[in-house]
Amino acid sequence: EAPVAGAPTPYVKSQAGYFDLLFHPDFEMNRTIFLSYAAGDAGSNATRVISATFDGAALSDIKTVFETATKKDTPAHYGARMALLPDRTLLITVGDGFNYREKAQDLSNGLGKIVRVNLDGSIPADNPFASREGTLPEIWSYGHRNQQGLAVDPETGTVFETEHGAKGGDEINVIEKGVNYGWPLASFGIDYSGAQVTPYTEYKDTRQPIKYWTPSIAPSGLAVYRGQMFADWNGDLLVGALAEKSLHRVDLEGTAVAGEERYLEGERVRDVRVGPEGAIYVTTEDHDGAATGKVLRLSPAN
Repeated sequence: EAPVAGAPTPYVKSQAGYFDLLFHPDFEMNRTIFLSYAAGDAGSNATRVISATFDGAALSDIKTVFETATKKDTPAHYGARMALLPDRTLLITVGDGFNYREKAQDLSNGLGKIVRVNLDGSIPADNPFASREGTLPEIWSYGHRNQQGLAVDPETGTVFETEHGAKGGDEINVIEKGVNYGWPLASFGIDYSGAQVTPYTEYKDTRQPIKYWTPSIAPSGLAVYRGQMFADWNGDLLVGALAEKSLHRVDLEGTAVAGEERYLEGERVRDVRVGPEGAIYVTTEDHDGAATGKVLRLSPAN
């Protein structure tokens, strides 16, 4: 009924603000949450993740778990989605900052990456570049643009990610350790000006998406469905769409796309989660200042 007290003040402009919220795996005992947000100011800002204790009304004992090593001066492309791996390490997406696309291929730079850290913020020794000189040890994968969905299949441990292309070329990727996902060397989209970003839709030693959308749908929140309410959907992906305004169900056979359906057409879907009882929870947002954002709970009609 009231805003949570004690939350850190984010940098707010354009795409900058609060981003994602995640419960610690031992939340019922330690009441710890993780919160990602834009930290800094117009001239120097970054994706930051904190841990904090939540007592039902306020945050306390705030600690920085991660902050992007590279600061930027743009209020866009933060990524900032979080997901827990089965080994209780934390994955965090970091976008390319919009104006710094070439840095997504630079392993000494923090932009355009997915990083992996321990829950206390330390770096796992088995990260793919942890012992390579001149690279950032937190990097898990690279070659990303603006990753606004991240989800781990609770049954298989497979990591899925959704990523905004420019004008076209939105992607779903299966994320694996140390892999280069191609941006901006390869893309199925073009720049907003109409110019080519790259002549290549695939490039040597980079991984292709399992699905892409052209024109763009602006994929946002992502969930892997596991539950009994929609038993036929087990293992499928639920993808929010901001520009196309809908909720997509991507039918998967393993990690191969077998089909796609759309629901909630006309709703600008920001996030989607699967509840413990198998219902699907969706947050929608207004984009015109009309305060029309909603939380929806979806269950089978029968």
